[in-house]
Amino acid sequence: MANAAARKRSESGAPGPKHNIEAVRQEYYDRIAKHHMTPLWKVMKNVVTKEPVTRCAPVIWHFDDIKRLVMESGGLISAEEAERRVLILENPAMPGESRATNTLFAGVQMILPGEVAPAHRHVSSAIRFVLDGQGAYTAVEGEKAYMSPGDFVITANWAPHDHGNTSKEPMLWLDVLDFPQVNFFEASFAQEFESATQATNREDGDSAVFYASGVLPDGAPAHMNRSPVINYTYARTRPIIERMLKAGEIDKRHGARVRYANPINGGPVLPTMGAYLALFPKGFKGEKYRATDGTVFVCAEGQGSTTVDGKVLEWGPQDVFVVPPWKPYAHTALKESVLFSISDRPSQEALGIWREDTSVH
Repeated sequence: MANAAARKRSESGAPGPKHNIEAVRQEYYDRIAKHHMTPLWKVMKNVVTKEPVTRCAPVIWHFDDIKRLVMESGGLISAEEAERRVLILENPAMPGESRATNTLFAGVQMILPGEVAPAHRHVSSAIRFVLDGQGAYTAVEGEKAYMSPGDFVITANWAPHDHGNTSKEPMLWLDVLDFPQVNFFEASFAQEFESATQATNREDGDSAVFYASGVLPDGAPAHMNRSPVINYTYARTRPIIERMLKAGEIDKRHGARVRYANPINGGPVLPTMGAYLALFPKGFKGEKYRATDGTVFVCAEGQGSTTVDGKVLEWGPQDVFVVPPWKPYAHTALKESVLFSISDRPSQEALGIWREDTSVH
């Protein structure tokens, strides 16, 4: 009877006791692969992970190195030839991908006296955080905004923009763009203009006066998913965090911190990127924190360090560093310090996937 049952299993193709089940499975996998299929059970643990898994590494770029190398590029290529003279800050864990984090591009742009970076627009949203220099401008949607160190400038999705430098010194700023997110959806568009500069019909600061003063122009849209303010100046924002510090409104993890907001609805400045400015008192030792958004930090003032998953990143003025998603980190300030930060948190919140952990040890 046993031999008959074994013969029956063999004839039906079902694996018997002497069959190698792994060989039979592999033959099945090979057959379904020809139809562009693969078994989920073989990759389930890689697809649905118990906790976030990131390719991003913690890394810091010191401004002394950045400035020296960006300045050197000024003699190699003009702003017109390059269109944008930018050195990409590339995460060492993702070489060749033009990413600081998995979702954010970061680079340092320089414009020399008398130069113009010609007008264009693109689907990717961009921000500028001014690092060095005084008196260059960016023109966005008809407003020419002159920039100073610490200023936070927004270029929204499809907004025409160009840059120029009418001062006598080079200007450097950090660019952060969301194009890794846009390219993930394969939705990138860009357009160049015939004229190198756009016509400007608004004065420097008009957008802040019109929209960020507690009043709105009559007829302004009641709903807008990005901020209409072009330049959140450091001169206007720095005193706010100083007042918070004096009032004792100091978060144990983030210091005296404000969120740059869209004055129309109180939401993030851009639908894909959100930004903060934080002031730390001298001797601040922050508690550990982690969240699912990958974050780019810039030291605007001061000196300190951030320990990321056991790695110590020592920072000073204009240094740029990255904290990967879901890696625990804590800030320490050796002197009174200001950190600017930008991340993909708004994208994650819109999708309902953002998480934070305030109890990490």
